[in-house]
Amino acid sequence: MEEQKENRPHAAPNEASAPPAAAARPPGKQHCRISDQETNGKKSTANPNDFSDPVYKEIAMTNGYINRMTREELRSKLAEFKLETRGVKDVLKKRLKNYYKKQKLMQKEPINRDSCYDYICVVDFEATCEEGNPPEFVHEIIEFPVVLLNTHTLEIEDTFQQYVKPEINPKLSDFCISLTGITQDIVDKAETFTQVLQNVIEWMRQRELGTKYSYSMLTDGSWDMSKFLNTQCRISRIKYPSFAKRWINIRKSYGNFYKVPRNQTKLTTMLENLGMNYDGRPHSGLDDSKNIARIAIRMLQDGCELRVNERMHAGQLMTVSSLAPLEGAPAPQMPRYRN
Repeated sequence: MEEQKENRPHAAPNEASAPPAAAARPPGKQHCRISDQETNGKKSTANPNDFSDPVYKEIAMTNGYINRMTREELRSKLAEFKLETRGVKDVLKKRLKNYYKKQKLMQKEPINRDSCYDYICVVDFEATCEEGNPPEFVHEIIEFPVVLLNTHTLEIEDTFQQYVKPEINPKLSDFCISLTGITQDIVDKAETFTQVLQNVIEWMRQRELGTKYSYSMLTDGSWDMSKFLNTQCRISRIKYPSFAKRWINIRKSYGNFYKVPRNQTKLTTMLENLGMNYDGRPHSGLDDSKNIARIAIRMLQDGCELRVNERMHAGQLMTVSSLAPLEGAPAPQMPRYRN
């Protein structure tokens, strides 16, 4: 929920960006290398994991060459390689550098083409709100969307959406209705959060997430899990669900991968910098989630390794290091009620 996220207090220290993750190559894409004339035609047979290997000098030289290219030259070279040509100049440079690096390393030793997870579940809650979001106001989830992204086909494979009836503030403010498009009649007819969560879990089980297929949750920022879901579970008197304790904060991933400051990681800004327009109604949870998934797809295409970078521990938000062992979310289970 972009409006509420932008009005939140500044991040605590544990929200600081993690180190950039290593790049991974999406499957099924054609790759062409920059000509040997541009890289002095050097070749090597040394271990690609040894950074004294001359191949890394080649890569560094080519990076310097790419840094001096104009935007039109970058777009022309990307088009030559049959790569996406939309985006701001820094994004185009990153895209070209990453593909060239993988091409050179592929010549030495095949790179594992698999993504970190088989699926990514994109979630962007909508919650009750008031204009200005006073600190004492309790946000309750009123829309629970999930967009299922297949990381191998790089397509949105399925979606889930249900509205939720709020308990503490059952009457929506005019500001909330205007912002989200969710009417009073919609939430009055909706199920409670506990029942909707049960429906989400059943939907995920039917898709064999956490059993046959590995997966991770992904959000636009920290607040969906650390604030909205955490608060809602307390309101509904249930424990925090284990499958949502670790997730990918795409704002961190985007900022680290494209080397941009935090103020360049809002949803609409990320889309614009990648050469895309918002598709749908802003502040619709499902439409927001679909647009976040589009960003994730483009990042995977550009070679970003999307992996868990945040988690909840003892009710607190924590950063997950990019050096931490890779693990997917567990098979979803309904949490127990609090004592």
